[in-house]
Amino acid sequence: MNEVKTQESNNRFDEAFDRIKKATDMRTQVEIAKLLDIRQSSISDAKRRQSIPDSWLIKLYQIYNLNPNWIIDGEMPQFLGEQRGGALQVRESGESYGRKPKYYQMSVNSMSLPEQGQGPWTENSMETLAVPEQFYRPSLVVVRMDENDMEPVIQRGAYVGIDKERRTIRSGALYALDMPVEGLVIKRVFHDTENSRLILRSENQAYTEQALAAEGFGERVLGRVVCVFQEI
Repeated sequence: MNEVKTQESNNRFDEAFDRIKKATDMRTQVEIAKLLDIRQSSISDAKRRQSIPDSWLIKLYQIYNLNPNWIIDGEMPQFLGEQRGGALQVRESGESYGRKPKYYQMSVNSMSLPEQGQGPWTENSMETLAVPEQFYRPSLVVVRMDENDMEPVIQRGAYVGIDKERRTIRSGALYALDMPVEGLVIKRVFHDTENSRLILRSENQAYTEQALAAEGFGERVLGRVVCVFQEI
């Protein structure tokens, strides 16, 4: 059984990496590493972990406008926005093309619990953010990252978009979780089916991973992280 699971994970990573090569018209790990500004060994590390790093997804979106969900799962559309000849077409302003760019004013919520420090976490607006229409969806909630446990992928102070309708756990993806005492936290979640639990992992290696029982875990899940707005 473990051998079958390992093979499925390998296939999933290989399929995602093949989509990256196809979309970028690059054939070798050396070319991909140069594009992503990483060492070739980082690709081997990612394959061993069976996880496409978020830093890759952000870079590929910025350069090619590739949809992160398409890279990971093959979920359409392939591109977020307009695409021509395999490259992102950048528009300085929608007004030049006869249409003003559209934004949605959304509340930005604190990740902390109310002052009394008791849960569950609830939306508590602290400011607003203009979200581009390609990222907006009715089920989106935006929070302001208040810790450094997910650096360098998500910086402290970043605006994080969470889709409340995407609560089914896909191993290796980022989720917002309602934790007692802590409030809302963002972690990379992995299935540990042999021990009937889930592993919560930070990107910052100074933080130790946590393990929680699978039973009742779904009640903690606010949703999946689908976009991050931050300076690079």
